Amino acid sequence: MSRLPFLFIITGILGFVAFHTASLLSLTQWLAEELRGPSGWFHIHLFVLGWATMLAMGAIYQLIHVILQRNIYSEKLGYIHYVLFTVGLVGVLYGFHQGAIYWIAISATILMISILVFAYNMAITLYRAKLWNTVTISAACAVIYLVLTAVSGLLMGLNLALGYWIELHGRLYGAHIWLGTIGWFGLLITGFSYKMLPMFYLSHNYPEKLQKVTMILWNAAVIAGALCFLLGGAPRMLQLAIAILTAAIIVYNVHLLQIRKHRHKRNPGAGIQWSMYFNQAFAIIAALALMYSFWQPEKLLTQEVVRLAGWLYLGGWVSLMILSYASKIIPFLWWTHKYGKQAGKRGTPVMSDLLNDRKVQLCLTAIAVSSALMIAGLLSDTKLLISIVGIIFTLCSFFYIALISSVFRR
Repeated sequence: MSRLPFLFIITGILGFVAFHTASLLSLTQWLAEELRGPSGWFHIHLFVLGWATMLAMGAIYQLIHVILQRNIYSEKLGYIHYVLFTVGLVGVLYGFHQGAIYWIAISATILMISILVFAYNMAITLYRAKLWNTVTISAACAVIYLVLTAVSGLLMGLNLALGYWIELHGRLYGAHIWLGTIGWFGLLITGFSYKMLPMFYLSHNYPEKLQKVTMILWNAAVIAGALCFLLGGAPRMLQLAIAILTAAIIVYNVHLLQIRKHRHKRNPGAGIQWSMYFNQAFAIIAALALMYSFWQPEKLLTQEVVRLAGWLYLGGWVSLMILSYASKIIPFLWWTHKYGKQAGKRGTPVMSDLLNDRKVQLCLTAIAVSSALMIAGLLSDTKLLISIVGIIFTLCSFFYIALISSVFRR
């Protein structure tokens, strides 16, 4: 088994620790301040790129292999991608921290190149496999949106450095966020859920029609939202994008219930059970957001609403889904790597021996509760509550990631 996925995953774990360390040092006050500034940009990119995207890329390199039953096109390109992405990320973070505009522009270019290398590697791999289904198409669309996210980010970096396209900066900013959050993470998580949930629930003969409906609606929401921001952010068009996205999330949840209904394993593990809870909570929040968009359309793009939406989506659904799936993905990858050739031999541990499921349950419960309390702090705009809950959330996250990392010592 290739070491490439582990390189990304372990670096992602380090990024997770770095993000929460930085948040702890600031008592999470960066979240209560102006996000469109060096501190906000630093923390958000450390979270999105250093943690979530880094770990997601590692998972893609291995899960694509599992789905296609063939190696990626070029493992060498994978290592080049890793080096360029890591160098570009460190440079961008340094640029944000120091407010060095030219450093941001140069590092963003390196990040852009690394993402193009990744996209090329995935494109050739998928093209040669010629296995097109909702999982592979969702993954392909997610990578396309990642490239578009990088392009818009690079244009903003060049805009800051050179002073060109000033009037387009705000539009690119909105499209950059929408493409990266809803496009890249949304289609990646939903697409791989179609593979992972049946695998861990041991589900068979479940209907798959709603997978296609979800994928079509989700792509429509991404395109509508991106066009909305690029064309100036008309509230009605943003409402349409939110409405389509809400429909996609509801259909997605209905399909997940279909998968669970056809299960042959009652307990798939705490991580998978919590992923179902997080998806259902996400559907409720999306419906509430849609109702709010019609009640207060003029406030949709205010800093308070964007900050809350960002926490609910990135700090909430995206991060919690990655953490939930990590409790299954990382033990699976490590067991395959270390014990795969010894399967069935006396003394060989089973995968469930690598991670205590009861501790996973306790940690995810604590993280979910503290994450929900953070919402109360953001809604009330209470800095003291945000700091206290932020500390608790960070400590719970540290304990959980240490628990997940302990798998590598088994």
